[in-house]
Amino acid sequence: MTERNTTIADHRYAARVPTVPEQPLAPTGKLRDARGRLLHDLRISVTDRCNFRCTYCMPKSVFGKDYAFLPQASLLSFEEIARLVRIFVGHGVEKIRLTGGEPLLRKDIERLVAMLCAIPTWRGAPLEITLTTNGSLLARKARALRDAGLRRVTVSLDALDDRVFRAMNDADFPVSDVLDGIDAAQRAGLAPVKVNMVVRRGVNDHEILPMARHFRGSPHVLRFIEFMDVGASNGWRMDEVLPSTEVLARIGEHFPVAPADPNYAGEVARRWRYLDGGGEIGVISSVTQPFCGGCTRARLSTEGRLYTCLFADSGHDLRALLRSGHSDEQISGALALLWGRRDDRYSEIRSSATASLRRIEMSYIGG
Repeated sequence: MTERNTTIADHRYAARVPTVPEQPLAPTGKLRDARGRLLHDLRISVTDRCNFRCTYCMPKSVFGKDYAFLPQASLLSFEEIARLVRIFVGHGVEKIRLTGGEPLLRKDIERLVAMLCAIPTWRGAPLEITLTTNGSLLARKARALRDAGLRRVTVSLDALDDRVFRAMNDADFPVSDVLDGIDAAQRAGLAPVKVNMVVRRGVNDHEILPMARHFRGSPHVLRFIEFMDVGASNGWRMDEVLPSTEVLARIGEHFPVAPADPNYAGEVARRWRYLDGGGEIGVISSVTQPFCGGCTRARLSTEGRLYTCLFADSGHDLRALLRSGHSDEQISGALALLWGRRDDRYSEIRSSATASLRRIEMSYIGG
């Protein structure tokens, strides 16, 4: 393993064991942080492994053939994940997103989906369960996921040009297989499929219009994401960020669009509709238009570390509580203390100084 790999692996394991309150803290379904933000969304990384080496997420220079991924015993079991979800639900979580790495690499992932779909929200309604994937295994897994109860998927796709796409995923994976996966998801009823494109100026920004043309008029929703300074390995530079305003301007020159109302409070993607009825697109502008003020998301790593911000530098070891005999009531109380002290607002205070700080890699806690 290279020195750089060792640094990131050591940093990945940094976590504190949460404090368990002496007196029970009864969940109310409306847990708020120090800034008054509710806990509503939980993103769960089910594996730190991926079969792509996207240059902005898991570059080969860091995640090479000698990189030490987590051993199986370190990963949360499906039963442990389901137990934590029940605890989070008591505090107000109503939406679960399964991520990775690449979540479809986790063996029997559809069994976890079925387990989570059986958990109601604190209001008694079904949980909203979604999954984000690079699409490489989606064609063969879509039907099983739908049969297990999954209702929707998000697929990452950064270009339609095969040469550009292969260069960005750095695994020589063809774009046609991802498109086949999207079609399979649609046929299986995992709809509408959301398609995420990370836009990097000078790398794939020339693919904005081809992507818009391809998905316009389809049932899918294409979303453009600003290149973010997540983690410490993607070589992020502000001059490679293409503001969402420019993305919209490029599309608007050919296909006029108008803003649409958000689907729910705290939605990170700003919605736009084609004026001629050709569907909708979205933009996620965490660099140029931060949305920290409405962030309701917590993130759980594959080994049970809780992160209260995508740009965190350390986590909170919930697995230690699970495996040391603590009760659900005690873990619930620890979670209430953690979220109650949350004050994260990285994107609002981003600067050249903060952008250079070491942070947990996106591939470890999901995007």
